[in-house]
Amino acid sequence: MTTDRPHLADDPFEEAAYWAVRLAEAPPAFAEQARFEAWLNADPLNIARMEDIVRSWEAVEAHAAAEPIMELRQAALASARASATAHERAWHGIGWRAALAAASLLIAVMGAGVWLILQPTEYRTGIGERRLVTLADGSTLSLDAGSAVDVLYSRGQRELTVEQGRAKFVVAKDPLRPFTVRAGSKLVVATGTAFSVERLRDSVHVVLYEGHVALLDATTPRYRPIGLRGAADKGPVGRLLAPDQQVTLPAGDAPADATDVAVVTPADPVRSLAWESGQLIFNDEPLPRVVERINRYADRPLRLGDDSARALRVSGVFRAGDTGALVQGLQAAFHVHVREEPNAVAIFGGDPPG
Repeated sequence: MTTDRPHLADDPFEEAAYWAVRLAEAPPAFAEQARFEAWLNADPLNIARMEDIVRSWEAVEAHAAAEPIMELRQAALASARASATAHERAWHGIGWRAALAAASLLIAVMGAGVWLILQPTEYRTGIGERRLVTLADGSTLSLDAGSAVDVLYSRGQRELTVEQGRAKFVVAKDPLRPFTVRAGSKLVVATGTAFSVERLRDSVHVVLYEGHVALLDATTPRYRPIGLRGAADKGPVGRLLAPDQQVTLPAGDAPADATDVAVVTPADPVRSLAWESGQLIFNDEPLPRVVERINRYADRPLRLGDDSARALRVSGVFRAGDTGALVQGLQAAFHVHVREEPNAVAIFGGDPPG
């Protein structure tokens, strides 16, 4: 039995990507073995192109074979496969394992001297400042106020880290270089999509607008995929986050969930992206999370002074930076006490001390 080999567009990197995925799936048939060897011999640069494929997944090498990551890798190459036509040739030559071993050896030799020590570029916003950045590959990075993102691009990977605050990413498609965003011990992996990642004091919030992303937990030496399930015991929803879905994960070194799953809820794109136009919209949000977000715009931050205040939940629409409106709303709805301090405005659910 033989497996048809798609005829790809005249793009040598798509050709290399095809062979990388094809050889990872299963041993090819004889005709494919011959074509792989012929492809390797046709152009000395094909070895380097295979090296690019190998390096492209080094950012997630500990979990590159995990089911959701393989799904993303397959999806990134689906267009090349879908547009293909099939043809067969006879096999005369060495086996596929020998050819792949030879290629791997050459890759190792060639790659030994080409590593560069790269430093990430930091993009940061101050209090009340928002910023839109176009990255080297055409991806865009939209930063909320009081946010910081480190960006490290190399030939084989696009690795970003949300150090604080919130950012939206519109990812340029590149099947050779996965786009990974780390926030604490949580990792979001994409190839071409649009999503936001917010790093809060106690959680990491991910909202997906287009495409698909995989979520990984890095709290163990070998990263593990985070399973997803619907709210209200609706059962599993798969391994990839879908458009207009959101998930909140614990921050720091806490595992995603004792049962290896996280709860997915519907996302309102208008509400979740309102910050880009200077509005903050809250729907039954814990007050500590509301204060953390609104303080990104506050010259004089709010501070919660007791557990009673921290237990409150808030809904409403506020202009970014208008802490006074939030304080007035809390006083009207919950009769909180407010105390002016030298460097902050303190809010108490009960009587303030002293």
